[in-house]
Amino acid sequence: MVTAWQSAEAVPHTGGVTVELLVLLIVIVTALAFDFTNGFHDTANAMATSIATGALRPRVAVALSAVLNLIGAFLSVEVAATVAKGIVQLGAVDGHDLLIIVLAGLVGGILWNLLTWLFGLPSSSSHALFGGLIGATIASLGWGGVIWASGSDGVLTKIVLPAVLAPVVAALVSAIGTRAVYRITAKSNEGKVREGFRWGQIGSASLVSLAHGTNDAQKTMGVIFLALVAHGTLTKNDEMPLWVMAACAVAIAAGTYLGGWRIIRTLGKGLVEIDSPQGLAAESSSAAIILTSAHFGLPLSTTQTATGSILGSGLGKGAEVRWSVMGRMVVAWLLTLPMAGLAGALCWAVAHFIGGLPGVLVVFGILIVLSALMWLRSRRNPVDTTNVNEWPGDSDTPTAAPDVAKADHGPRSTDDPHGDAARGGDPRNAGPPAQAHPPTRSAQL
Repeated sequence: MVTAWQSAEAVPHTGGVTVELLVLLIVIVTALAFDFTNGFHDTANAMATSIATGALRPRVAVALSAVLNLIGAFLSVEVAATVAKGIVQLGAVDGHDLLIIVLAGLVGGILWNLLTWLFGLPSSSSHALFGGLIGATIASLGWGGVIWASGSDGVLTKIVLPAVLAPVVAALVSAIGTRAVYRITAKSNEGKVREGFRWGQIGSASLVSLAHGTNDAQKTMGVIFLALVAHGTLTKNDEMPLWVMAACAVAIAAGTYLGGWRIIRTLGKGLVEIDSPQGLAAESSSAAIILTSAHFGLPLSTTQTATGSILGSGLGKGAEVRWSVMGRMVVAWLLTLPMAGLAGALCWAVAHFIGGLPGVLVVFGILIVLSALMWLRSRRNPVDTTNVNEWPGDSDTPTAAPDVAKADHGPRSTDDPHGDAARGGDPRNAGPPAQAHPPTRSAQL
């Protein structure tokens, strides 16, 4: 593939490094930065329930997740192939324009990731990336530059349809699994069940982390592969280079270890009150669906899958849901593709208007400045290991929240495992004395 930068007139040298190579390096660095944000943005998918139930200490949880994300990144490249070859019409664009499209799409994805992280919203990193790439492609090539549908491939089949189905299927599987778990263990020894669920939840959370590395790190691999094709280093029929796999594995693992505490708190404490049986069912459902999708090359949103599983676990138990929190999540899901697409299109327009290396540097500078501003804003109200299990309250908080403990909800049944006193509500409104109603197994977990 011959690019506009490969002519003698268009490839000035800077200290022995061509402008084209410099732009490629900037794109690769930006891709790894996206991979890093993907790591801390999506840590909650695997570890939020284990942290919320106390099965794992917060720092141990993110360290375990980081190691398993690192391992998972090497297990498959099917999703990477979808990203590299299933979004942009490679034959309709030269290498120069393709590099700009990839850079603009990455910047759009990163900025949306950071914005939703700032607000503690578990939106999809995958859809942020796809939205950015699609928006930049449309800005550059028009609607025809996107592979919308091509047999069983294309954006509609492999991105949009799974985005709709994944959370629904995950919620159903998790709800059924949760109900089954409670029925099976209803008469089991309390101490053995508690310890068994703890270890089971650690195992299922580990499997989700492995699945996340298998699914999500590949998306960045696909983007870097796309950039290497644009540069002419690879052809679209080449295999994924090992150094690309290793770099993406390390980046997502490092981001995971940082810990996206804001989103962990939302998923672990903000949506429903979770105990160990629910956590086990939710994590097992998520892992099964994510690993299956990775096998078929579907770049599934692990965030939407995990959220659907957690919601299903609450419904399966008959627990109440903070629907206002769920509503904000759904709004974020619906906005992710178009808003990241808009950001990607704007970044492409800036780079194209300025032109050449200066345009690339300006877009890269915009990314650095806006990222720094959002990080500084987050420091005003930090969330970390000390307060990740503290939910600030909500107007429609379920029975597990202290605010509702003060409201009159009528008499409670004697088998309610979530009494007000047990949750730290006002003791004057806690209902019958705790000793009159011994806690059930689920309350002790």
